[in-house]
Amino acid sequence: MKTKAAVLWGLNEKWQVEEVELDPPQHGEVLVKLTASGLCHSDEHLVTGDIPIPYPVVGGHEGAGVIAGVGPGVSDVDEGDPVVLSFLPACGRCSYCARGMTNLCDLGAAVVLGPQLDGTCRFHARGEDAGQMCLLGTFSEYTVVPAASVVKVDPGTALDKAALVGCGVTTGFGSAVRTAEVCAGDTVVVVGIGGIGANALQGARIAGARYIVAVDPVAHKLEKAREFGATHGASSIDEAWDIVSTLTRGQLADACVLTTDVAEGDHIGPALGLVGKRGRVVVTAIGHPEESTMTGSLFEMTLYEKQIRGSLFGSSNARHDIPRLLELYNEGLLKLDELVTREYRLEDINQGYQDMRDGQNIRGIIRY
Repeated sequence: MKTKAAVLWGLNEKWQVEEVELDPPQHGEVLVKLTASGLCHSDEHLVTGDIPIPYPVVGGHEGAGVIAGVGPGVSDVDEGDPVVLSFLPACGRCSYCARGMTNLCDLGAAVVLGPQLDGTCRFHARGEDAGQMCLLGTFSEYTVVPAASVVKVDPGTALDKAALVGCGVTTGFGSAVRTAEVCAGDTVVVVGIGGIGANALQGARIAGARYIVAVDPVAHKLEKAREFGATHGASSIDEAWDIVSTLTRGQLADACVLTTDVAEGDHIGPALGLVGKRGRVVVTAIGHPEESTMTGSLFEMTLYEKQIRGSLFGSSNARHDIPRLLELYNEGLLKLDELVTREYRLEDINQGYQDMRDGQNIRGIIRY
């Protein structure tokens, strides 16, 4: 079939919206008609090369829609089912899945390779095979994905908002609740208030944190941060340190979550300086692949038992956490509508990413 998609043809190029060919679902795959796709910063990393992937590639990994067809061997979803797409497929059988760490499933090794799990491509553009971001390719009206990458949700779910739970909401929420293990009464700092940072604030709030300090140089993002749970705002880490030190009488924060646009090695030292004894620094932002050095006090790491933790998808389990977060939304405890700053047509995707770079959006979405 033919479908309209946004294709990236090379490093630092713009997204090209064009008609492409889409093969039918093969064994263990499903065809999805997309309702909406989030404009996540991770797709910007394809443009800059911070996530290396073969070109051409159909972008997008944060989406929701309706099953439009199923391939052989698929039994857990049917045509017409509403689904949220998870950018990390889970087989349910590997050692990591068996231990509940489905975000680290062995199938995840394929997400930046481009082709599907069998090594072939479903999208074809200008006579060439085109890969799919995280096996998904949600910057397309239709896509074919592994059945292991879809999570069935309740009929009537607001799929335009549920799309955000496929990545940004769950990653941010889980970064605070699961990776940082925020508890009632904790003091938490979130550095970078975009689509993921805003949800780290929500996770900290719902977990019962006492003080939640948002850090971002953009004034309107700090204003928006209050809506998601921040009790205080700072334009820099130095300013945040003064706030946290005063609030905690010098004990400092229990957790600091880094959700900046890109993680830099020199972010780690200041983040470690924000947390006190047994404090956790959670690195959710993606760093440059070639960067291999970080700064920080090893002396304090040992004597104060400070920790640095990486966080992929917020250490979350898609099949458990996506429906649970949607339940929190339905109960009015989790904000999704407020996350969407602007909606775009697929044809306006480059403007959407420019708005993101300019700091104008918490989250932009494409609505089909």
